Amino acid sequence: MNNKIITILGSGFINRYLVRNLTKKNYRCIISTRKPFQKGYLKTQATPGAIELLEWNPNNFSALKEAIKNSDVVVNLIGNLYETRKQKFYKIHTSIPETVAKICSESDVKKFIHISAIGANENSKSLYQKSKYLGEIKALNNFKNTVIIRPSVVCGTEDNFTNLFSKLSILPVIPIVGIDYKFQPILVNDVADAIVQAIELKDNEKKIYEIGGPKVISFGDMVKSILKTINKKRFVVPMPMPIAKIQSTITDLLPFPPILTKDQCEILSEADNVVSNNHLTLKDLNINPSNVEEEMKKWLWRYKDGGQFAKA
Repeated sequence: MNNKIITILGSGFINRYLVRNLTKKNYRCIISTRKPFQKGYLKTQATPGAIELLEWNPNNFSALKEAIKNSDVVVNLIGNLYETRKQKFYKIHTSIPETVAKICSESDVKKFIHISAIGANENSKSLYQKSKYLGEIKALNNFKNTVIIRPSVVCGTEDNFTNLFSKLSILPVIPIVGIDYKFQPILVNDVADAIVQAIELKDNEKKIYEIGGPKVISFGDMVKSILKTINKKRFVVPMPMPIAKIQSTITDLLPFPPILTKDQCEILSEADNVVSNNHLTLKDLNINPSNVEEEMKKWLWRYKDGGQFAKA
């Protein structure tokens, strides 16, 4: 029996899949979250006592420091797709991994798995991508047993990508910014498997894994695939980047989550979000990725007219 202790920062989308995999291997998970009373469902992933929820405020590392000092492995899943008044990219993507890496170096932690993103680049005009890159550097420089995992767009039942465009199907016309932008969507289960494999593999410290699904697809074609899956016929048209930047500048000022930010426009104007082959990949983790277009049929049926009883 393994009985190793893992501290996981972040309790969002990927977490539930990762925790399920880890507890099957008899790992004990300590999950840090701002609001543990809202994350009780995570405890249903395993037997009583296997999962502990730790209330944590990013402005105070004292409680988290104690958890890390008693852990064998630390995994950082924290990330934001857009900035808010209180949550800035450099604080979330750069400062937190730097601080955690320093704590790991002062403890008996065997490995620190830091989840970044494909496209992380110090020369990017996107603050998201630049802060992700700096977070990687800070983590690698402050703890020798750090492993970086860069996923492409992660898809799954609770994602904010396939579900978003399924909801937008109420519109007769769906405008797409960066309609020819290519990415490599990966199933969340495969991301969770990759993290577990990276934890258990030996001699992969200071390595970077870029992970994506089996297919490279354009933004426009992926949206069309989503519409086909939910049996909706809509016009998918390109939105000019200058108009998108003006619109996103306005929506960035509104008090609710934006569909598209100005920073995301910068990302869509740069390199495609695909595995570069300059680093290790899923093959090095012995994982054969699932086809997202096939898998999304399992959760997008609820957007069909008639739901699960819709005609095929």
